[in-house]
Amino acid sequence: MQLAGCADRAARGPQRVPIVVARVEQRTVPYEIDATGTVEPIQSASVTAQAGGLVTRVAFREGDEVRAGQALFIIDPRPFEAAVARAAAVLARDHAQAETARLDLQRAEALAGQQLIAPDELQRKRADAAALAATVRADSAALLMARLDLANATVRAPIGGKTGSLSVHAGDVVRANDTGSPLVTINQIQPIRVRFTVTQADLPEVRRHRDRPPRVEIAPAEGDSVWIEGRLAFVDNAVDAASGTLLLKAESPNRDGALWPGQFVRVRLRLYEQPGATVVPSAAVASSQRGPYCYVVKPDTTVEARPVTVERTWRDLTVIASGVRAGETVVTDGQLRLAPGAKGVVRSAAGAPEAGRR
Repeated sequence: MQLAGCADRAARGPQRVPIVVARVEQRTVPYEIDATGTVEPIQSASVTAQAGGLVTRVAFREGDEVRAGQALFIIDPRPFEAAVARAAAVLARDHAQAETARLDLQRAEALAGQQLIAPDELQRKRADAAALAATVRADSAALLMARLDLANATVRAPIGGKTGSLSVHAGDVVRANDTGSPLVTINQIQPIRVRFTVTQADLPEVRRHRDRPPRVEIAPAEGDSVWIEGRLAFVDNAVDAASGTLLLKAESPNRDGALWPGQFVRVRLRLYEQPGATVVPSAAVASSQRGPYCYVVKPDTTVEARPVTVERTWRDLTVIASGVRAGETVVTDGQLRLAPGAKGVVRSAAGAPEAGRR
């Protein structure tokens, strides 16, 4: 009985291997570079006070959207108003003295023409008039500075954007030009930028298509299927020697505010469309010591291991430069149980045999 069973198996031939297959296709494939990026504001301003004093009012709420020139903080203006009044009074006094000196000089010049005063006296009159005229100019500058301090008592937004957390409140005393402790930070997030890097091997393709700003797609989170469109706005002028990468920046309108400064995102830089590319599912390409290869299914369901030249990958597809042709069938699952010349039984991805291929 045992010998008869062996004979029956020999008569049936080698066992067929279940496989999943796909067609080799020719299609237009975008040339894309995938990267990880960081969102940054297109403009950012750390607001500081240019005049010191007591904060009497905060004219916005933290997190508000503000426009350029909008009043943000009011510093007690009374000391600055007093300084303006004092500077104006000093200017008026010195202006009167300068006018008196000018008239004295005119009379002295008239008398000198009649040789009624000494030359030294005329010289002193000229010096006095010039000194008081210079004093008036200095007083005018002091008045201008006092008025500027009064204007700076109202701290205004240098740019439009979204405000961050407040570091001062009404009743706090602030110092002038304290860059180490900004009152608030404003970030412009509409539009917004994303910084990312590509390898120096991608530099030729990036430069070749730089004239037309390539399209950039941005995904706010891992696994998010919503991609936000943008454009390439900046290419750095040098490759980082330490990392061998090139810095790029994309710009997006960010109308719905999905992108936020400091956020990590996925980036796709689409440089061009490659028509007529020969593609197979990436799962069909295996590797050996001799290089990449695919199992090609022949009409009699036997398989052939065929070496291929891989040009690049795009998402779940691999672009093949040579080795297979459009219309051929390649194995996408079950390669580990195959050997050249083996016969396969084609099954669907769910595991059931396909009709007509049993």
